[in-house]
Amino acid sequence: MWHVGTVVALNDETETVRTVRLKVSNWRSHVAGQHVDVRVTASDGYSAVRSYSIASAPNSDGHLELTIERLPEGEVSPYLTQEVEVGDRLELRGPIGGWFVWRNYQTEPVQLIGGGSGIVPLMAMIRSRASAGSSAPFRLLYSVREPSAVLYRDELHTLSNRDYPVTVSYAYTRAIPQGWPRPPGHIDASLIANTTWPSNLAPICYVCGPTSFVETIAGLLTACGHGTDKIRAERFGPTGEPQ
Repeated sequence: MWHVGTVVALNDETETVRTVRLKVSNWRSHVAGQHVDVRVTASDGYSAVRSYSIASAPNSDGHLELTIERLPEGEVSPYLTQEVEVGDRLELRGPIGGWFVWRNYQTEPVQLIGGGSGIVPLMAMIRSRASAGSSAPFRLLYSVREPSAVLYRDELHTLSNRDYPVTVSYAYTRAIPQGWPRPPGHIDASLIANTTWPSNLAPICYVCGPTSFVETIAGLLTACGHGTDKIRAERFGPTGEPQ
């Protein structure tokens, strides 16, 4: 079923990433980790559909947020990150997905590992935890090119300093903040061992990012003793959008 969503707010997270807030008619609340299909139709009748993860926590007021990275080869993302305006309408289908989700009644430790814009569905889980007042222990390991590319920086800082905090660790792959203790580089076995929940606590691990990133992280987690049944992955396709 397709829904009509009206753009009610826009926020530029970085130079290439924008959050679009929508009010959606006849919307049923989603579960953190789900995504929607967005259909954009041009004046000549040509339409394109792309999938985007929902960034906001579940709610019952019909609002949801999509955080979208602009990709040069994308058919939809340039419009959504540069041209769409408050008051415009978009077609959405969803919510979609039932495996890569976190529900607020879950109590086991949660390990989130995101690469670039792969943090978006993980942020929905973090926000869901906060809005539900859950005390489930969360850790986030966030791989990003450089400090200026970090999404939700201020919000993550705030949530990580509240009671029952979310512990946040960063892996900068190209440039690091001044005084950062680790040189630029990708997530490796040492970083996994030192920043993530140990396997003996049986955490559920959510990994999201490009396919190569997800496969590497899944391998590192398995090597550290995490069972494959505890690893849930969301892979991005060649265009950077969820498959």
